[in-house]
Amino acid sequence: MNRKPDMIWVLVFLFGLGVVTTGYAESLWERKLDTNYEVSVIPQQR
Repeated sequence: MNRKPDMIWVLVFLFGLGVVTTGYAESLWERKLDTNYEVSVIPQQR
């Protein structure tokens, strides 16, 4: 009986870590896409 709650807490921790990591990665991707879009659009307009 002691291992089932431990496994549940491990899964909860991994799920929370995945959510935080995904949110952080999405914010980084949005920043990179915004900067790359701005940089790539300026030479095309010239």
